[in-house]
Amino acid sequence: MHFEGTDTYVATDDLSIAVNASIALERPLLVKGEPGTGKTELARQVAGALNLPMIEWNIKSTTKAQQGLYEYDAVSRLRDSQLGDPKVNDVKNYIRPGKLWQAFTSEKRVLLLIDEIDKADIEFPNDLLQELDRMEFHVYETGELVKARQRPVVIITSNNEKELPDAFLRRCFFHYIRFPDAQTMAKIVDVHFPNIKQELVEAALTQFYTLRETPGLKKKPSTSEVLDWLKLLLAEDLSPEDLRGDAKDALPRLHGALLKNEQDVHLFERLAFMARGQR
Repeated sequence: MHFEGTDTYVATDDLSIAVNASIALERPLLVKGEPGTGKTELARQVAGALNLPMIEWNIKSTTKAQQGLYEYDAVSRLRDSQLGDPKVNDVKNYIRPGKLWQAFTSEKRVLLLIDEIDKADIEFPNDLLQELDRMEFHVYETGELVKARQRPVVIITSNNEKELPDAFLRRCFFHYIRFPDAQTMAKIVDVHFPNIKQELVEAALTQFYTLRETPGLKKKPSTSEVLDWLKLLLAEDLSPEDLRGDAKDALPRLHGALLKNEQDVHLFERLAFMARGQR
């Protein structure tokens, strides 16, 4: 099993090495990076490239590690016992397998994505240490041991919103997706917009990186946002000259695709006002 990127996903050499190293080591790949840099999409592309079914576990602030193993519906069992339902005699009827259970018992090797693990409580990663390490867990209500038939490929993403425990990090292969440089971004654009004029790409990316590197910016625009912006530029049939004209006024055309809060919009409005005053 070897990953080298796909026709629809530009993987840098260091990212491909990280994916293949985690598979060889049989350890989860922990991928960090800014929101919008393609961490979740990486898992989908790896699954497609390696022909693996994908099981996706999207983590929320309320998610508990136990939900990934299984959930015991005691309320439904109590209700059924009051109604005299015969299925109440078998506790298995009230055990709901979680995403790890599904990954462990799959007939075919799967890719398990644990998406945005840093959204959960700080104890969440520690609560999964043994299960991800040993690839097994006990169902205490039935005494059953659920053990992985085939070790899944595990990819874990984090937006770096909070630090993860050292014991958890020790069990992972780590990779930080750096924000693409202009050359890599041009390749990404070419994948999504194969017929776009290179002169427009150069003008757009020049303005994009200038905007992104502006001091005082609260939220830097991401890869997904520059792709949205380019889609709008094409829809509006704007030319490179249009963008170069906008650059003189600081505030980009269709800036709502790039600037996502009023503080950053006001920053560029002030810069535009100052630029006009200096002419």
